[in-house]
Amino acid sequence: MNQRQHKLNALIENERLDIAFITLPKLIYYFTGFYSDPHERFMALVCVKGEEPFLFVPVLDHEKAARVSSVKAIFSHKDEENPYAVLKAHLGSRISKIGIQADHLNVKRYLALMEITGAETAIDIEPRLNSIRRVKGEEEVAIIKRAIGCIEEVIRTTLPLIKPGVTELDIVAEMEYRMKRLGADGPSFDTMVLAGEKSGLPHGVPGNDRVREGELLLIDTGVFVDGYASDITRTFAVGEISAKHKDIYDAVLQANLRMIEAGRPGVAIGSLDNAAREVIANRGYGEYFITRAGHGLGLEIHEYPSIYGGNPDPLIEGMVYTAEPGIYISGLGGVRIEDNVLVTANGVEVLTSFPKELTVIGG
Repeated sequence: MNQRQHKLNALIENERLDIAFITLPKLIYYFTGFYSDPHERFMALVCVKGEEPFLFVPVLDHEKAARVSSVKAIFSHKDEENPYAVLKAHLGSRISKIGIQADHLNVKRYLALMEITGAETAIDIEPRLNSIRRVKGEEEVAIIKRAIGCIEEVIRTTLPLIKPGVTELDIVAEMEYRMKRLGADGPSFDTMVLAGEKSGLPHGVPGNDRVREGELLLIDTGVFVDGYASDITRTFAVGEISAKHKDIYDAVLQANLRMIEAGRPGVAIGSLDNAAREVIANRGYGEYFITRAGHGLGLEIHEYPSIYGGNPDPLIEGMVYTAEPGIYISGLGGVRIEDNVLVTANGVEVLTSFPKELTVIGG
């Protein structure tokens, strides 16, 4: 049993659970080393108090799980079987209290687990699971650094190909091709390339809009490498841009730098958001900073912590998060500058190294 599984056992003891069901595939990977997307099929790491945990997987994943999982007891179900009936046969009796991932488990599965266990109570163990994985070990940080290195090389080699007239989707296709060529598992989220006015949409969708001279181009992208994510945003000038564009860019850059400077163990997570927001407000753009300032990063592209002004939780050494203030102005465009940051014993280390000064492309 590995150290992570020992922490899981401690959670079960502390919460006085009879069984905990870990159902998020990324967390199953975190605790066992086995990853699969089961799609509509049911899959879980089942942790029974006082016993060795077991994996419950679709039969098509049984062989893969047996090869890579640190959990050796593996049971499976076929497509024609009721998975909950099969699972019930592997559970004991006298189950009173179970732990579930409320953010991940849908109502149908929740009701099925309550029925087969006969439990009187189910509690959400998501906050405790977040607490276990919020601090990244050296090996995890090393993988995240590799994921960052990969996506920065993707950006570096794609930029020379970007000229006025190419479409957002042209650029997306080039980038995602290069991700695979450089060894990434794949993009960590849908690659976002937004030209001109569309850069003012925090969650815009790339299309057939073309890159044009005198406008901004925002690229928000990342990859998974060995299960861990990177997430970086840079905003570029396509040729000569207006003084207004330049002022917005400088405001976001200063907010990004101030947010990073504010990070150290023990400070309230919300203070990072406040630091960035104060800079942007003082430059007269406060109403256009409509997103939170960042989020945790690891096995998932968005994980604990959420970096918003009211979050009182402290930064802890070993956390990895994004610093991504932005200004988004309808009809003009937007700027976001996003770095990946590791909390160290005395402050923070910025893991991303791609240049942040305003870069002109398209020449």
